[in-house]
Amino acid sequence: MKLKFILVVSAAVFSVTTMSALAAEKVKVEYWSNSLSPKFDGAMKELTTKFNASQNEVEAVWVDVGWDAFQQKVITAVASGNVPGLVNLPKPWMDQLAQSKMIEPITKQVASFKNVYTEGALKDATYAGDKQIYGMPWYQVTGVLFYNKELLAKAGVKEAPATFSQLLQVAKQVKEKTGVAGFAPKVNEEFSAWFLYEGLDVVKDNKAVFNSSAHIKLIEQFKDAYASGAFPKDVFKMQFENRIAAYGAQKIAMFTDGAHALKRTKTDAPKVYNGTGVAGFPLAGGATPFGGFLFMWSVPKGAKNVDAAIKLGKFLTNDESQLVFAKASSTFPSTNKSLDDAYFQSGAQSTDPVEKGTAVAATHIKISRTLSVSGLPDEAGMNKALDAAVLEAVTGRKPVKAALDEAVNFWNKKLATVKK
Repeated sequence: MKLKFILVVSAAVFSVTTMSALAAEKVKVEYWSNSLSPKFDGAMKELTTKFNASQNEVEAVWVDVGWDAFQQKVITAVASGNVPGLVNLPKPWMDQLAQSKMIEPITKQVASFKNVYTEGALKDATYAGDKQIYGMPWYQVTGVLFYNKELLAKAGVKEAPATFSQLLQVAKQVKEKTGVAGFAPKVNEEFSAWFLYEGLDVVKDNKAVFNSSAHIKLIEQFKDAYASGAFPKDVFKMQFENRIAAYGAQKIAMFTDGAHALKRTKTDAPKVYNGTGVAGFPLAGGATPFGGFLFMWSVPKGAKNVDAAIKLGKFLTNDESQLVFAKASSTFPSTNKSLDDAYFQSGAQSTDPVEKGTAVAATHIKISRTLSVSGLPDEAGMNKALDAAVLEAVTGRKPVKAALDEAVNFWNKKLATVKK
């Protein structure tokens, strides 16, 4: 009897000890999100808890890092050899870190599930320098076209423009027929995005090339629209708040932004809101809507257990998990199946601009790309020089070619400092 008791107790002790040992042997994968706390604590904790409950061998530990500190923290971690399993990067940062070999290529590891991601997101997660995949696509945004149906009708326009050239022409017609500026493009937030949208190279073979005849032609189109009044005279000073206010006051007929941009207009200018049409932003030579931006999960160089990190990344970016975060953050997921979910598509036939815009964006975002030039030695200074040149050219202060030549020379002096 005593022996039986001892055996039972020993078995229990062994079981508890074994379970404790197994728990202690779990691989911990710390993952750093980018400036999501405290607003999205609920969604991130939910995802972390759900992942950990599904695992016997891996334990996720979520850490949020502020935007301003993020890049330096990653660089310092890689230099010290004490890195997390995953880091949350926007496309431009992914390119920079891939170029400097601070994140790992994961093409082989994601091969079995990469096709769940959208075409555009997968292209964004691929670094052009070596054609390798460096990230698992996560949340994203893209632009849609909002337009005042009454103003377009007065100008004799029955449908939203299908091409960018048509968009500029409609903007001129609206100005001619109604006196209202037709379109307020984003022209003071890295104009290089417009070149990429048009399918034009900005840098090629480590040389700035945005003074070609094709680039000049595009700027001439902007200049012509500006001179005709199709663009508002203060367009180069307009930020998001200015565009929303101008649209609500019927001082512009069209603008582009995220699907939820009009929420304030619904309160401030309900008549304008109810008379708003929504369409996908017209495609041009770059075959992508304007305004796309993607965040992804990447594996930093020196990660101790890449397989465990990939397992967590796959979970965070699967259809169900992406829906959880997208709903919490009013962003869009980057998997085909999740974008087809009723949550996004239910407003496809709606007359409500935000509901309609959500469905339009969820469809068009499948080919959306992040339009940015990465790997520049002085990104802020170089973009500032290009934007200043475009301002001078579009407003007629300097001939277009001369303005672009000057900016190209500035860029090439900077690019010449980059070691090949």
